Amino acid sequence: MSAFIQQLPALAGVVIGSLGSYLAVMLGDRTRFRREQTVRWEDRRLTAYSDYARSQKTIVSLLFRVSAHLGNNPHPHPLPPEEAATQLGSASETRDLAWEALLLLGNADVAGAAHEWARVVADMERFVRDQIGDPDGWSALLENQRVAREKYYATARRDASLPPGHSGRFQFSHN
Repeated sequence: MSAFIQQLPALAGVVIGSLGSYLAVMLGDRTRFRREQTVRWEDRRLTAYSDYARSQKTIVSLLFRVSAHLGNNPHPHPLPPEEAATQLGSASETRDLAWEALLLLGNADVAGAAHEWARVVADMERFVRDQIGDPDGWSALLENQRVAREKYYATARRDASLPPGHSGRFQFSHN
């Protein structure tokens, strides 16, 4: 029995060491799992933000082409409203699906900026649907859209902890 008692401190040390190792591994695994889970959701959120922006840009590009057909801007590939209708319907459906993902994964500030951008694009859609020929009116709508888009991107970047990006405004020389 005395041999067992002499070995008891070593045995207790082994048990305590094993328990400590087990707890350290469990805590490390839990921390790594949470970190990976956070990264996974951040990736999904960024994808939702990008998908929404891409779907909005598709609609804006189509509207720009239809507006060119109406004589409001110099786009090199004008598109008659009748030909654009199906494409606009499909693009709107894609945007609606992207909007749902953004609502699920995004924060309130980004959703608010996205909604404001969508409101401005809806104004552009009405302008084109009503087949208005007013280059100055179109330019004002286009500027409102650019401002709303910049706000959306800035808000999304802030939420995703990305550095500030380019405004997307370019000056073209008219030679």
